[in-house]
Amino acid sequence: MNRSVYHPPKTHHSTWLSRLTGCLWSLAMVANCCVGWAAEVPAETLIAVKTPNGTVIQAELADTALKRAQGLMFREHLADDRGMLFIFGDAQPWTFWMKNTKIPLDIIWMDAKKTIVHIERNTPVCTRQDDGCPQYHSEEGALYVLELRAGRAAALQLQRGVKLSFKQP
Repeated sequence: MNRSVYHPPKTHHSTWLSRLTGCLWSLAMVANCCVGWAAEVPAETLIAVKTPNGTVIQAELADTALKRAQGLMFREHLADDRGMLFIFGDAQPWTFWMKNTKIPLDIIWMDAKKTIVHIERNTPVCTRQDDGCPQYHSEEGALYVLELRAGRAAALQLQRGVKLSFKQP
């Protein structure tokens, strides 16, 4: 079906108005796109990790390959009550390194019952540009790994056999 639409003759005013309307329409589309995009970007997911002495660590959730690969790289600071919790699909002796990590960390591996099976304390930053940074891992399989600022594991009296408490999303 062929449809025709009446278009009045263009004047200077109507051309200017047409361009303004087009610009406003374009801006509205860009704004709508950006709002939609922002709504699709998930907010940082925090998991409350409770220690036996009652201290609560708000841990960022690393539950995807991308989040696990990024970890705490490039961070300049990590507060005492913050950390990153890695959740894996199966228990393994997961390996971590400090490449591009600018703050020393305590790395805490936990089994399926959330019991600590290994801790690497005060792992130093690695400034190497190649892939030669030291690697850290547990001898036992772990389903969860918690990273805290260096020294926090000792301050919180965390050691092998201690059970942490948190709910998975």
